[in-house]
Amino acid sequence: MSHVSDVLTPHDIGKFTNLQVLAKQVVEGFCSGLHRSPHKGFSVEFKEHRSYVPGDDIRSIDWKLFGKTDRLYIREYEEETNLRCTILLDSSGSMGYTGTRSHGLTKHAYAVRTAACLTYLMLQQQDSVGLVTFDKKVRRYIPPRARPKHLQAILGELETQKPKHETELGSVFHEMVAKLQRRGLLMIISDLFGDVDQLMKSLAHFRHANHEIVIFQIWDPDELDFPFRQWTQFASLEAADNRHLVDPAQLRNAYLEKLNQFREQLANGCNRHRISLVPMTTDQPFADSLAAYLALRRRAK
Repeated sequence: MSHVSDVLTPHDIGKFTNLQVLAKQVVEGFCSGLHRSPHKGFSVEFKEHRSYVPGDDIRSIDWKLFGKTDRLYIREYEEETNLRCTILLDSSGSMGYTGTRSHGLTKHAYAVRTAACLTYLMLQQQDSVGLVTFDKKVRRYIPPRARPKHLQAILGELETQKPKHETELGSVFHEMVAKLQRRGLLMIISDLFGDVDQLMKSLAHFRHANHEIVIFQIWDPDELDFPFRQWTQFASLEAADNRHLVDPAQLRNAYLEKLNQFREQLANGCNRHRISLVPMTTDQPFADSLAAYLALRRRAK
């Protein structure tokens, strides 16, 4: 059985325990305090009875109990959730990279810890959270739940994940639109490597379904500044037979130019579709980066 301490340290948990993710738009679920909903009185779990008082909705009367006791009682329900969140975790091969400055963490290990943080946070504030793991296709889908035991299910799945296979972000996300029929908050944790145009089309599909989207884009510092100086063999993490021995000095300028174009295209696309794009680098403590973003999100609300 998986435990929080297997993935998160008390120091990590302390960074974000008291923070809350506030939805920026209407989400489905029961209306309670911070989160708005178009549904009135939506709930699934029965809590207790109380005596009927004039003015109560007669639709809430337990008529079976009335037949037994000849007294009117109202059925009260536990609020199902304030927010439905689904975490989409990229487990493709490119997430397996680790450089010398990332403290031994691959991008995938960093992403797993980020996902664990978000899961813990959501359940602490009694929101429901689910998990999707994917590479070139969906590997596992755990629907959102708000029960405390749900943490064990998600942490257990996170621990089994190994980065492999190629990435097909566009097709995976299009597939998930049909599964995630109730609108809510989607948190995508990925390096987003792939065709940007296809990615944006799939994200627009999510937005058309009225989902709010936050993307945590995971970078290794090596990918941002290309520090290589000597002849180096570069091997694809998604295609084992794709290897090239090159002089980095001849590639560096072209690489950085392509990188800037890629990041600019992503940023423009996310702005256009009102998607939050949050870069995270594996040389920075993930709990610090996440806590800083959540605090900023709360102040912006």
